[in-house]
Amino acid sequence: MPATSSSVGSGAAGAAVFADSDSRKYRYFDPRGKRASHYEDMTVDVQPDPERYLIQDWIIAFPNGEGAYDKSATKALSSNWHAFRAPDQEWERTHYQRQSKIESLIQGVISNARKFGVHRKFDKAWYKILQNQLGAWKHAEFGLGTSLMQAQRYGYTQMINNATLTNSSYKLRLAQDITLYLAEIGLDIDGWDDSAGKNTWLEDSMWQGTREFIETIMGAEDYLEQYFAINVVFEPLVGELFRSGFMVQVAAANGDSITPPVISAAEADYERNLANTIDLMDLLIRDEKHAAHNKKLFSGWLKKYEKLAKKAATGLQPIWSLPHSKPISFSDVQEVAQERFSKIKGELGL
Repeated sequence: MPATSSSVGSGAAGAAVFADSDSRKYRYFDPRGKRASHYEDMTVDVQPDPERYLIQDWIIAFPNGEGAYDKSATKALSSNWHAFRAPDQEWERTHYQRQSKIESLIQGVISNARKFGVHRKFDKAWYKILQNQLGAWKHAEFGLGTSLMQAQRYGYTQMINNATLTNSSYKLRLAQDITLYLAEIGLDIDGWDDSAGKNTWLEDSMWQGTREFIETIMGAEDYLEQYFAINVVFEPLVGELFRSGFMVQVAAANGDSITPPVISAAEADYERNLANTIDLMDLLIRDEKHAAHNKKLFSGWLKKYEKLAKKAATGLQPIWSLPHSKPISFSDVQEVAQERFSKIKGELGL
């Protein structure tokens, strides 16, 4: 490993040998490929670390002397937290561009649908399902987004923070999309109740298992436990189960062509979030010093949250009986969810 200013005890020019210390690129890290990507240039070593280049210790610290970031914020251990590179290579500019495109697409779909009165083709029972069940789901997405927003603060590197923060942003965007979507189509539907989704979330027995899962994640103090629980367990066993397994697949059969494109963006979001999560967890599971510790830790998290996920999914089962047209059964959807979950566990060797 190249010497750093910390290891030589000096920050003076020429005191240490960095990746590009003999060029004008001013890069202090070894890229994953032959050349550094734009993503790496914008994220690697943006977040300070006294173990790498800060001979004067943390630039910003708390009154008790603790540094701005602490490795003990997670029970997971790593020989090199800076080794992680998110597969989606998303940073600030690319994230805003992506979110903007998705919002433009969704707003276009909703505006055109309202213009041509597409909602009049909905089965009457489907109105209540959108109002109550999809209205409840937005609270689940908001809870996940809030949890990840809190979790990202404790990531030890900018690369980990970026992956967690963009994940949070996707969740909060979907919660907002659902809220705005239901509010807009509700303007055209007699008797629409904007508060019904919240009441369903808080009071309907079908949703209490999902609430328990979300609130357990929100109460976790380990930021990687939150990240792991959401993307490895909740999303395949509950998130995709409801979004794709019910809202997307059942909507068309009940005359609804608007909801699927609103929801489907979230499934693309999850593919990116899952790739990032697997890459980070796999890096920790294969760590040269801490592999056994991390694998045992993740197995414990898996056992804890899988139990909650099964309870949440079972609680949602009656929703599949609500629409008049039932093109797919809960058991079929759950089988797909279990296969997806098993594949994720297999990739991690858990």
